[in-house]
Amino acid sequence: MRREYKLSVITVNYNGLKDTCSLLDSLTPVDQSTEVIVVDNASTSDEASTIASRYPWVRVIRSQKNLGFAGGNNLGIREANGEYLFFVNNDTEVDLSQLVPLLKRMDENESIAIVCPKIRFFYGDHKIQYAGYTKLSQVTLRNHAIGFGETDSGQHETARPTPYVHGAAMLVRHEAIERAGMMPECFFLYYEELDWSMMMRRHGFELWYDPRCTVYHKESQTTGSHSPLRTYYITRNRYLFARRNIALPLRFLTYLYLTTVVLPRDLLSHLFHGRTDLALATIRGIKDFVRL
Repeated sequence: MRREYKLSVITVNYNGLKDTCSLLDSLTPVDQSTEVIVVDNASTSDEASTIASRYPWVRVIRSQKNLGFAGGNNLGIREANGEYLFFVNNDTEVDLSQLVPLLKRMDENESIAIVCPKIRFFYGDHKIQYAGYTKLSQVTLRNHAIGFGETDSGQHETARPTPYVHGAAMLVRHEAIERAGMMPECFFLYYEELDWSMMMRRHGFELWYDPRCTVYHKESQTTGSHSPLRTYYITRNRYLFARRNIALPLRFLTYLYLTTVVLPRDLLSHLFHGRTDLALATIRGIKDFVRL
C-alpha cells in the first residue's frame, strides 16, 4: 500500500502538557515527509486544544476515554499515513534527524519490524536506560535491559537484534502491524511492548537495537515510579503476559513462581516500608487477573 508519508511520529498525552510540549519542541523542524500525531488520552483539562493551538503542524486526536498506553497508540495507528511509525513517550526529547540511519536499516531489510534507539535517562549524567534486552526466562519472567544504569562510554555502539523492544521509543514498520496486529490493549499499562514483541516474532519479523539514534527519557512522569497504579498493573500483567505467551504445562511453573516467590516478596517489601497502599494494589492486581 502506498503511504502518504515516510514517517509518522506518534505520542500519547495524558495530563502531561509540559512534557508533551517539550517533546514537540525537540522534534522541530519537521519536513514534508513526516507527520506528527498527538493522541490526548482524555486528559482532565482540554490539553488537546492547547497543543493544537501552539503547534498547528501537529495532528491532535482527542479521546473521550483513557485508553491506556496501547489503546492510545492504537488510536494513533488508525490515523497514521506513514510507511514507518515512530512511537515515542511524551516524556522524552528526540532529534528526528538521528532517525535517518534507522529508517535506512528498515528500508534495506524488510524482515525487520521494529528498531529501537539507544535510550538514556534525561536527568543527571544521562546514564543508559536501554541498549537492547536479554532473553526473558519463561519461568521467572525475568530479564534485564542491557546497559541499564551504565555511564555511556561507547560500550554499546553495535547494532544488533534484540528479543524485545522498549515502549519509550520504537520505529515500527506499518506493514508489520498490518500483518501481526496492533498493540494488545488488554494490558492497559506495562508489558504491552513485550507482548507486541512476541507477536511480531511469531510472524517471522526481527527486532533490532540501533545506537545511531539516542532518545532521552524522563521516565515515569505519568504514573510515578512507586505508585499504586504502577504496582497494580505490573502485578496483574505479569500473570497476563504468562497466560498469553507461555505454553502449558510450563505456564503452571511460571504461575507457581510468581505466586510463591514474587508475590510474598513484594507484599513483605511494601509492608516493611510502610506502603500499605502498594500492598493493597498488589492484592488487587492478583484478584483482577483471577477475574479475567
